[in-house]
Amino acid sequence: MKPGKYLYAGILVLAFVIAAVSCRKEPVTPGNGNGNTDTGMVEMTPVSWYDPPHFPYAVIPEDNQPFAERIELGKKLFYDTRLSGNGESCNTCHLQENGFAAPGLSDFDKGLTKIPLVNLAWNKNFMWDGRITGTLEDVMLIELTVRFNTDLARINGIEEYRTAFRQYYGVNNIGAKDMAKPLAQFMRSLVSYNSRYDRYFMGAGTLTAKEMAGRNIFFSEKGDCFHCHVERMLSDNMMHNNGLDSIYSKGIDKGYYNFTKNEMDLGKFKTPNLRNVALRTEFMHDGRFKTLMEVINFYDHGVHTGVKNIDPAMIKPAKIDGLKLTEIEKEQLLAFLHTLTDSVMINNPDFRK
Repeated sequence: MKPGKYLYAGILVLAFVIAAVSCRKEPVTPGNGNGNTDTGMVEMTPVSWYDPPHFPYAVIPEDNQPFAERIELGKKLFYDTRLSGNGESCNTCHLQENGFAAPGLSDFDKGLTKIPLVNLAWNKNFMWDGRITGTLEDVMLIELTVRFNTDLARINGIEEYRTAFRQYYGVNNIGAKDMAKPLAQFMRSLVSYNSRYDRYFMGAGTLTAKEMAGRNIFFSEKGDCFHCHVERMLSDNMMHNNGLDSIYSKGIDKGYYNFTKNEMDLGKFKTPNLRNVALRTEFMHDGRFKTLMEVINFYDHGVHTGVKNIDPAMIKPAKIDGLKLTEIEKEQLLAFLHTLTDSVMINNPDFRK
């Protein structure tokens, strides 16, 4: 399925990510390849995928093409505490009002902040420490089998789910791989593309003089934020050492190294997506900063430039002694970061329980 972009009323506008089209029979072979098939599948409502302008192309697995009913099933699973044995659901750590992040640190992740679920359709690296690569289906399979240790017998005992998986995926006995598919579909639908920044970018809105000054700092060598927080996507989905630590006092501070055991990966973390960043209450992988101004001050004069594997963008000659932003420039940058809040996404009723 080829992704596309379109014109409306003579101007390029942001396409809603999942647009329903006429019903037809599902084109993929039902079942999970293990003889776990059923003839009780129903006709579903296919959806067409559109990449918002200036987004890269999202890759959707051929064996998990989007249908409205599957996405709705994924949403039910997302909010269902029966996936875990301790009363938690995916929603416990990913709240819509926080841009699908949440306040507090993750006990399971030994003190990592709860990374937001936003625009994951365009990601190949997942989690703060990059411990999962691949597709959202891969991520959800690990979450179900490792984090939640989902009791599959319990899930198979729920008639609503047995019926839904038989009708939408053609399986009789629900396995973890089967559950990962609709969860991945729902998470692909959690797309942010309608902030004030986006509307300005598309020529459909304006920024104040203060916000525009902050934007110019962000996307220029003055602030140099854009090398990792790339324009429009606001994350390059790569692993970087940003000079946060010179000594890795906590195990989680070692980041990507914990999985590669390569010393050059010490202190590397995935670039967080800055969409809805003003709705968060902790910043960096361990939540050490509580305000965005603290983050700005770190990048202004707190970077440990002597770290041997620090990202080259952090030690350009003009930055070796800090950004040297004035207090006015810091306020301008802060104002721009607030334009990244997508009120449409955080109020979208299609994402609610």
